[in-house]
Amino acid sequence: MTASTASTLHPRIRRRWVSVTVGWNQIGRQTQFYGQTIKGSADAVFRYQAELIRLIAQMSLGNGALAIIGGTIVIVAFLTFSAGSLVAIQAYTQLQQVGVDALAGFTSAFLNVRLVGPLVCGIGLAATIGAGATAQLGAMRISEEIDALEVMGIRSVAYLASTRVVAGVVVVIPLYCVAVLMAFAATRLGDTFIYGQSTGVYDHYFATFLNPYDLIASFLQAISMAVVVMLVHTYYGFNASGGPAGVGEAVGRAVRTSLVAAVFVTLFVSLAIYGRSGGFHLSG
Repeated sequence: MTASTASTLHPRIRRRWVSVTVGWNQIGRQTQFYGQTIKGSADAVFRYQAELIRLIAQMSLGNGALAIIGGTIVIVAFLTFSAGSLVAIQAYTQLQQVGVDALAGFTSAFLNVRLVGPLVCGIGLAATIGAGATAQLGAMRISEEIDALEVMGIRSVAYLASTRVVAGVVVVIPLYCVAVLMAFAATRLGDTFIYGQSTGVYDHYFATFLNPYDLIASFLQAISMAVVVMLVHTYYGFNASGGPAGVGEAVGRAVRTSLVAAVFVTLFVSLAIYGRSGGFHLSG
């Protein structure tokens, strides 16, 4: 029996086979785009410096009046401040129930560095910078601006996608510093001002359990997350289709994919750095 006869006699098998091959082809195209984007990072740094600087300024502070209330740094600072406050509320009450509320500073040094800071920073990056990059590239695609760049001989992937990935990595450096500091400040404020714990006790346990290696590893984790998030968002924006509705759909898909990817990056990078035991031992 030939393949054409089998597809004619078994349409369900043919539909299943087509769906599988379409999915694999999309994964291949996506992987190829990621490779081209990473490869074009050198061109983004040395050939398109003006565009790179413009994107860094736009991603970090925003434009016009939005720089005050809608800049990425402001949004991420607010998110991490809220997450740090939740750490203070939950950790102190739980530790107080077993009589070790003095270890509240330990929870800040452990949870904010290894979990709250990188993950919240990645979520803020996906919801602000990533979504904006997808919308911009999608609008350029449906208005045929990307095709015009290619006709003029400009490497569209390097000029549009690679510059945004490099800008996202550059922006995440001060962004992550602000995120961690705001998480530390929120947890300390909640434990000492709201719950009334002694500042000396809190600072003692915080400084005792704050490991500089964890800060460096968490910083590398945030950079890895920024690369993955920007790659995902630039791909969906660069390949958007279907008019304005298609751009909105691409933004939605990119945000969902990048949020899932951020969680997996946090999981795998944490396992690679700390191992199964966590690299931490609390003993008296």
